[in-house]
Amino acid sequence: MSDDTERDAFFESVYRQAGGDAGRVPWADLKPKPQLVEWLASRKGADRSAVDIACGLGDNAEAIAAAGYDVTAFDLSPDAIDWARSRFAGSAVKYTVADLLAPPAGWEGGFDLVHECYTMQAVPPAMLEAITRGVARLVAPGGTLLVYTRIRPDDSPVSGPPWPLQESEAMAFGSMGFECVSVERFATVRGEREIPHLFCEWRKA
Repeated sequence: MSDDTERDAFFESVYRQAGGDAGRVPWADLKPKPQLVEWLASRKGADRSAVDIACGLGDNAEAIAAAGYDVTAFDLSPDAIDWARSRFAGSAVKYTVADLLAPPAGWEGGFDLVHECYTMQAVPPAMLEAITRGVARLVAPGGTLLVYTRIRPDDSPVSGPPWPLQESEAMAFGSMGFECVSVERFATVRGEREIPHLFCEWRKA
């Protein structure tokens, strides 16, 4: 993926070619991330606003809504959004097609909780800074940002997709007006591989 057009086409092709089979969408777990569920258990939304970035098939967005947040969930792919709406018919989540790099009016600084899972690692390194700043712009003053991503050692080679983040890249929000509240380091297991991850909570000044 070298530009926005290629990025759009890649994600749309994954959902379209899956033909309704979630097993053909590499990042679709059909359940929310356990770290997110644990975080939400003690942090109810009380109708505060939240956005789930690149929501895919909607599982994380639904978990956030179940915790009491007023949730907007968006994805580049119209097929993904249609699929999520079909899976969760009648959901209070506002599923919509949108681009993080060109968000709708009113979204900048518009959300008390922003959830980012695997979006930053899904773009080539040349696009990472723009995507990171796009994530940061959605968070309201005093709001919370949650970031879930694969990581790799700084200065190590990478080829993708995905492109696991260097830990320094994952922590770049510290230079964008955010305070790091907590960092959880863990590994997921795929076959014989252990894949390092970070789950970080940030607070915007």
